[in-house]
Parts: sequence; C-alpha cells; structure tokens
Amino acid sequence: MSKELLGALDVLETEKGIKKEVVIEALEAALVSAYKRNYDQAQNVEVNFDARKGDIHVFAVKKVVDQVYDSRLEVGLDEALAINKGYELGDDIKFEVTPKNFGRIAAQTAKQVIMQRVREAERNIIYDQYSQYENEIVTGEVERQDTRFVYVNLGKVEAVMGRQDQMPNETYRIHDKIKVYVTRVENATKGPQVFVSRTAADLLKRLFEQEVPEIYDGTVEIMAIAREAGDRAKVAVRSNNPDIDPVGTSVGPRGQRVQTIVNELGGENMDIVEWTDDEAKFIANALNPAEVLDVIFDPNNERACEVVVPDYQLSLAIGKRGQNARLAAKLTGYKIDIKSESEASAIMEADQAETEDASEADATDETAAAEATASESTTETPADAADETTDDATPVDDAPASDGTEDDEHDAPSAE
Repeated sequence: MSKELLGALDVLETEKGIKKEVVIEALEAALVSAYKRNYDQAQNVEVNFDARKGDIHVFAVKKVVDQVYDSRLEVGLDEALAINKGYELGDDIKFEVTPKNFGRIAAQTAKQVIMQRVREAERNIIYDQYSQYENEIVTGEVERQDTRFVYVNLGKVEAVMGRQDQMPNETYRIHDKIKVYVTRVENATKGPQVFVSRTAADLLKRLFEQEVPEIYDGTVEIMAIAREAGDRAKVAVRSNNPDIDPVGTSVGPRGQRVQTIVNELGGENMDIVEWTDDEAKFIANALNPAEVLDVIFDPNNERACEVVVPDYQLSLAIGKRGQNARLAAKLTGYKIDIKSESEASAIMEADQAETEDASEADATDETAAAEATASESTTETPADAADETTDDATPVDDAPASDGTEDDEHDAPSAE
C-alpha cells in the first residue's frame, strides 16, 4: 500500500498539478477522523504520514499533569519522567496507538481523499481556464437542449445558454458549431458553471474586433451598440485617426466585413453610424437611413428632443413597429419624438398664432388700463363740481322767519 500510495501521489503531482504536500495534509486529517470513527476514540490524536517510506502512524497526545483525571488525555508527571527526564508539567507527550488493522482503513481513506482532491483540482483548473474567457467569444458545439437551456460543449466544460440568450431567428441542432459570448463563470459546488449568450450586445463588439483590424487595435472605436438580437442592430463608431473613415472601415470593401458578421448572426441587419460630439448630428446619424431636417432639444428635459424629417420619410425614420426610432433612442440615450415637416410647421404656426393673440390681448389690456388711468386723472363728476361751487359761494345767514306773518295770524279776528 505504501508504494502504491506514493506512486499515486507522484502521478497526481505530475499529471494533475496537485502538490504532494496538499494531498498528504488532507490525508492526515481524514485519517484522524477515520480513527476516531472506527475505534470510538475521542482523545486528541495525530496521524503522521512518512512521505519518504509511505508509513502511517497514529499518536495519542496527552498532557503532563500532577493528578490524572482522564487517562485518555492526561499523563502523570512521574510516568512522564520515566519516559524522559526532560518533561515538565504542561508538556505534551505523543504515544503511538496505531491499530494493527489500520492499514485497510488507511487505504480506503486515502482513496477517497485522493479522488476528492482530483475532482477539486479539475474543477479549479477548469474554472481558472474559462474564467479567463469571461467577456470573450468562444466556439462551442451544441450538445443537447431542454425547455430551459441549450447546452454547449466548450471542450472541458458544458456551458448553458438560457432562453433570453438564444437568438429568436435561430434553431439549434445537435453538433452545430456556434460562436457564443461568455457572460460569466461561477465556481459552484458541483463544479464550474459557464453561462454563454448569443444575444449580448458585447458579442457584436467582439465579432467586429475579429473582423476589423482597425477596431481590434483601437484605431476605430465602437462607442455604443443598440441591438434587437436576430433582427437589427445599430453600431456607433468613431475614428481616432482623422485620415480613416470609421464607417467605411467597419463596413469593409463591398461590405465584406460587415456581411461576415451578418451571416454569423443569421441575417441580423446592421446600421453602422458615425459617432460625434455634436449631439444633434449624432442623433441625426442614429436615425440613418432617414434624412433629418432639424433636431430641437427640449429645454425642460435635457435627455429629450424633437426630430423633424421630410413628410415622405416619416415612416422610414420611425421604422417597422417603431424599431428604427427605438434603436436610435437606445443608441443615443435620448428620448426622440419624430415629426414630419408639415406637422412641425403646423405646430409652429399654431404656436406663433397663439403667441401673437396673446401679445395682442396683452396690448389691448395695457391700452385699456392706460386710458382708464388717464380718465381718472383728468375728468371730474358733476357731484364733485357742485360740491366745489357750493364751497366757493358766499355763505347765507340762517335768518329766522318773519315776525309779521306770525303776528297777523294771531291778531286777525275770526269769522263768525
């Protein structure tokens, strides 16, 4: 058993890259548990593995004390001194307690430990290998499919592709070779789990890097991608070299470069537009192939605008089921309201007329107010004039009634 075990450790280190010391440490810990379980021993024990000879020894560790209360854990000072005069209180002494038939248990335990370490090492190797491919494109082979996933063989691991990561215009058959984008790699308890996608926007970016050398080396840069997988995508590019046309370079001679990507994605249409710092021009470019007459930004919303297009190109600018406008909004990050030229003119005229009416009404109100103010300051009412006249006339004395009249009334004889 010793020679076989040593040989197995050498093979593990050579072929699997598992260090011998790591396996020995795990083996010793497993043998301690096996000893306690099989021999119903609860005391402190240690297992030593001789890496040179392959021998296994089990030791009970006891502490030197004055008075022994538990012989499984303690040893008296007198007994310790009999073994070695150098022992003192509190020292630990190892007593070998290796059972005669412990070799069979050790062999079974060693086999289990080695198999476990092999599985763990393989998992770590696969995880380390495929974690390097995260956010990259790899080529795999379709193995099988169920209601939730398409399983893609990447070589040493089986990746999964969920329904949301599958192209709606593609049918996956066993043994099909497909390019997939590695979205994430997880080191799960059952082993590394790799998740891949065909619908990720970054898949499109990596495909352009493979087909266009200028994008790969950074001369032409992909600034934004808006994609409805399997149907249509818009890609905004800019050139870091003024002598290179970013759109023409990405399309390639006679469209060969972009056509290769379209074929890889099952006929997904591509709109490649030029990215610019001028936001109005970028929005106009994003609505390609429609012609844009004007871009009017909303003063109340910095991420909203109104785009004016010729009447005959309104449907082209909006696109089928609003797709062109939707992708342009996603590409630019703006809420885009598209209007035809005639509609925009009508709205502008209505607004202008409303503004003029409001101005005329304001002018009329101001004129009336001015006239009222002037009238109040220059015109007096008759009552006010009368009051002023009375005030200016010579005052009349309040004379009593004539005395003659009263006397005549009293002195006249009555008619009988």
